[in-house]
Amino acid sequence: MGLLDGQKGTDMPSYAKRIETLHSQSPLARSFREGLLPILRELLPFDAACCTSVDPITLLSTGSMTEEGVEPIHSQLFELEYRTDDLHAFHLLAVAHPSVASLHLATEGQPEQSLRYRTILKPVGFGDELRAALTEDGACWGFLTLFRSVQAPPFEQHELEKIADIAPAIARALRSYTLTVPEAASHRLTRQEPALLILDDTLAVQYASGIADEWVAYLREWERLPDSAMPRPLQAVCAKAISSGDEARTTVRIPDGTYLTLRAVRLDDRRGDAGSYGIAVQFELAKPSEILPLLAKAYALSAREMEVAELIFRGASTKEIAAKLHISAYTVQDHLKSIFDKTSVNSRRELLWQLFTRFALD
Repeated sequence: MGLLDGQKGTDMPSYAKRIETLHSQSPLARSFREGLLPILRELLPFDAACCTSVDPITLLSTGSMTEEGVEPIHSQLFELEYRTDDLHAFHLLAVAHPSVASLHLATEGQPEQSLRYRTILKPVGFGDELRAALTEDGACWGFLTLFRSVQAPPFEQHELEKIADIAPAIARALRSYTLTVPEAASHRLTRQEPALLILDDTLAVQYASGIADEWVAYLREWERLPDSAMPRPLQAVCAKAISSGDEARTTVRIPDGTYLTLRAVRLDDRRGDAGSYGIAVQFELAKPSEILPLLAKAYALSAREMEVAELIFRGASTKEIAAKLHISAYTVQDHLKSIFDKTSVNSRRELLWQLFTRFALD
């Protein structure tokens, strides 16, 4: 990787190395996101930022670091993100090449073309926005948004290239937190019963059952949010459910190693009040069918390797896997070898130990 235009003396590999070092010193995704922003500020100037980890299956937030300048508009950005495909919508940026863009460059200096700019960014004094989807091996693990005020110059192409160069290092770090070993001493909320939260159309809590309040408090504490703030995964599933009318889901691996799934559905108002509705959110320990695809993304398994891994989890023999997938036993063995290599195990027994013990697939 060489030097980019406009950055004499800036060694890009050293920034990727610093990100790797930060990752090795950060036991939690939250602490990694917090430590990332000072490094980015040495790379290029910006006035505010938001770094979000996402579920690679649904692209919904599993936690974020939002600076003070962005916090007042955070809920508006969530709502608009899922309500319309505005310029550089994250779900589109996640599959774009390149996956880094800015409003000023994309609109040739006319950011008013963006609804997000006109209605949210410009009113609070932001003049340009840089967005990056943090992807590796075809999976997206987070989003990075940098903002500049109207007094600052807009982002330039060489600055987008700087972010593009280090984005894979950030993605690798965020991906790794899906596979982290649980903290032995962490508080653990593992009661099996689902917990239900009913919110109104302003996302104010109307009803809570089970340990829903405990889960909300736990997620809020984990993200170091004030008591008045809504945890980002909860905010994301609600915004998605409201805009789509369908069930929204995100699966989060919290520090104690628990995989928690949040599901949200929009409720029809039976009174028929126009524009009035509620949202039901269920908290429950994730099912194996939700965890396995997440692990497959984290280990970069192919679609066929994922099928083989699922059958191994169900206890199928090599002969049974071959028959089920209509492939030879030799091909099954080839897939097994690749799975073992990617997951750093040497046998089916070790693989099953990982699934059942490390990732609590029981």
